[in-house]
Amino acid sequence: MSEKTYPVYGEITGPIVMIGFGSIGRGTLPLIERHFKFDKSRMVVIDPRNDEADLLAKHGIKHIQAHVTKDNYKKLLKPLLTEGEGQGFCVNLSVDTGSLDLMKLCRKLDVLYIDTVVEPWLGFYFDKNMKNSERTNYALRETVRQEKAKNPGGTTAVSTCGANPGMVSWFVKQGLVNIANELGIKFDEPDQNDREGWAKLMKKVGVKGVHIAERDTQRTRNPKPLNVFWNTWSVEGFISEGLQPAELGWGTHENWMPKNAKKHKKGCKAAIYLEQPGANTRVRTWCPTPGPQYGFLVTHNESISIADYFTVEKDGEVVYRPTCHYAYHPANDAVLSLHEMFGNGGTPQPVLHVLNEDELVDGVDELGVLLYGHEKNAYWYGSRLSLEETREIAPYQNATGLQVTSAVLAGMVWALENPKAGIVEADEMDYKRCLEVQSPYLGPVEGHYTDWTPLDGRPGLFPEDLDEKDPWQFRNILVR
Repeated sequence: MSEKTYPVYGEITGPIVMIGFGSIGRGTLPLIERHFKFDKSRMVVIDPRNDEADLLAKHGIKHIQAHVTKDNYKKLLKPLLTEGEGQGFCVNLSVDTGSLDLMKLCRKLDVLYIDTVVEPWLGFYFDKNMKNSERTNYALRETVRQEKAKNPGGTTAVSTCGANPGMVSWFVKQGLVNIANELGIKFDEPDQNDREGWAKLMKKVGVKGVHIAERDTQRTRNPKPLNVFWNTWSVEGFISEGLQPAELGWGTHENWMPKNAKKHKKGCKAAIYLEQPGANTRVRTWCPTPGPQYGFLVTHNESISIADYFTVEKDGEVVYRPTCHYAYHPANDAVLSLHEMFGNGGTPQPVLHVLNEDELVDGVDELGVLLYGHEKNAYWYGSRLSLEETREIAPYQNATGLQVTSAVLAGMVWALENPKAGIVEADEMDYKRCLEVQSPYLGPVEGHYTDWTPLDGRPGLFPEDLDEKDPWQFRNILVR
C-alpha cells in the first residue's frame, strides 16, 4: 500500500473521541487517519497516562489526561461527543471503563460507538465478593443483550469488535461457506440478518465445534527477565480475562462435562464456565505452522456469541449448537509470564509491559478458526500475519496489534455505512464487507484442512479417560 492507494471509506462528520491510547489505540490512530475523512481538530484522545504525548502531538491530536470513571463519564464525555455539527464517533479501546454505560450514553446522543470487549468498571474482575458466575463474560454479554432487547434499533453501537472477538466471527462464516462448497452441499448463502439460516447451514455442514485457534510466535531480542509480565498486546487486558473463569459455548454433541463445570440459569444458556481461571486451563488444538499444540481456554465474548448465533431451535428446544472456545498459545514470553504469575498465587508481576514492534525480532501471529467434526474432519481458516509484513503496512504496532486495529477499522466502516443498526455483535454484521476492509492488513488469509484429532498419539505411556468413539468430544480436548 502506498499513501495514494488508501481507500477513504467515508466521512465522520462530528467529533471523534478515542478512549484509551495503549498499544491498540496507538495502532488504530493511523488507520483512522488513512481511511476516513474527518476534522482533525475535532478528535481527542482520553488516557490517564502521558507516555504517548509526543506521538499525539506529532499527529496533531488533542490529549486529555484523565481516567474515565463511573462518576465522571457523563460530565467528561457529553460535551466532547456533542461539540459542533455532525455525528460523532466514540472509539473505546480502554480497560476498566463500563462499555454498557458508554454505549447507552452514545446512543442517547446519536453518537456511533465501537469497542473490543464488554468492559466493566474498575474492580469487577478481581471482586472476591462476587460469585464466579457473575464475573463471567457470559454475565457481561447478557447485560448488553438485555439493553438491546429493551431498546432495539437506533444509533449503531458495535459491541466487541477486535480480532477476537470480532474478526473471527467473520472467519467462521467464510470458513463455513468454504467447507460447504468443498463438500458439494447445495445452499443459498444467508444474508447478514438471517441468523437462523446461518445456524441451519452450520448444522447441515456437520460442524461439531469451533476453536479460535491462535499461535503467536513473535520473539524478542532479549530473554524475559524475572518479575515482569511480557505480552504482545495489553497485559492488563490479558490478566483480567485470564483470571476470569474459563468459558465455552457448549455444543449439543457433548456427552460429558467436567466436574467443576457450571451452567447458567438465566439468559441464552449457550455457554458454561469452569470453576478455574481460563489462563490456567489448557486445551488441545491445531494451527497450520505448529500443527498440534496446547492452547489456553481464556474466556472471550466470541466463545459465547458464536455458539449462541449458530443455535438451531425447534419447537422451543435446542436441537443443534456448536461447542466454541478460545484455544490460545500466546507468545512464549507471555506463556512464561503466566507460569510465573500462577506460580505466585495468581499475583501479577510488579512490571507489566507490552512488547512493541522495535523490541520484537520476528514471528507470526497465526489467528484463525478451526471448524471441526464435519466430513472433512477439521478446517482452519485465518490470518497468518508476520511482524515483518506488519512493519511494511502499518506503523506503531506488532502483528497481534494489527489484527485487532484493522478489525476496529472494519467495524467503524460498517457502523458508518449502517448508522441505524442498533446494538450489534460481529456475528450480525456483513462479514464480506468487513473482511473486504480488513484483509489488506491481515497478511496471508488461508484455509487448511487437517486430519489431526485430539486423540492422535493417545493414550501414550499413561492411561487416559478418553472417548474413542467421537474424537471431537470436549473430554478429549481438555487437558486434565
